[in-house]
Amino acid sequence: MSGIYQFDTIASYNELNNHETLHPLVSVIDFNNAKPRSWGGHTSIKINYGFYAIFIKDVKCGDLKYGCNYYDYQEGTLVFVAPGQVMDIETDGQVYQPKGHALVFHADLIHGTPLANIMHDYHFFGYQTNEALHLSERERQVILDCFSKINFELQQSIDKHSKKLICANIELLLNYCVRFYDRQFITRDNVNKGILEKFEMVLNNYFNSDKPYETGLPSVSYCADELHLSANYFGDLIKKETGKTAKEYIQTKIIDVAKNKMYNPNSNITEIAYELGFKYPQHFTRMFKNETGYTPTEFRALN
Repeated sequence: MSGIYQFDTIASYNELNNHETLHPLVSVIDFNNAKPRSWGGHTSIKINYGFYAIFIKDVKCGDLKYGCNYYDYQEGTLVFVAPGQVMDIETDGQVYQPKGHALVFHADLIHGTPLANIMHDYHFFGYQTNEALHLSERERQVILDCFSKINFELQQSIDKHSKKLICANIELLLNYCVRFYDRQFITRDNVNKGILEKFEMVLNNYFNSDKPYETGLPSVSYCADELHLSANYFGDLIKKETGKTAKEYIQTKIIDVAKNKMYNPNSNITEIAYELGFKYPQHFTRMFKNETGYTPTEFRALN
């Protein structure tokens, strides 16, 4: 049995969690003060948020699907949601007490601030819940301290400094999250190397199939789907591991496959372009020259 809930305003979400609305565009919530809830007895819940939300959850509560067995840090879990995204929650349908904290803020809060110009750089708002940030106890305390600073500002009378200080502290929080995700990528090094091997296998299988003819060149989103990762998380992981973007990695693979095909004297450049998934051979020629410094014809002559 499932249910769908929509929260478009900070006030409506505060009401759900028995929390006073101190500011119409931002709130720091302590879920321990929320009333026990059961979501109407539903066992599968979908919540659509109309604002940004950062949840620091007690992993023992078991109300979100985190995939904790795949992570090294288990003391706390940080999950990010952007406006319009839907979060899946699983329950047993019984009444339970929410645990943890959350920072929720509307996009209108950051309009006209430096933070608005860089929000797109925080890719983790596009991660799936099973790619959540798992915190050590010290990291968890840093996050809670940031929450506390924001909450301190909310307790003051709103003045000309409020927006600037609140947004600055949100930016500080997000920058700490970037650092902690970098740590998580490193501590999960063996898992990440497994992803790289699987990525290579996905590309090999792609070029050994009819997919280039059917769908064209392999995309980042296709490879991420094959590896059961969100495109943002996959892209960040590949960048950390290889120094290349996932798109650059795919382009390098395309050139490697093309070079092997060019050693076959019975295939012409146009055929190779179509075999790789290019819609127009001239696009293949342009990419090949950008990557190697030679046109396909020049490369074949040299080799």
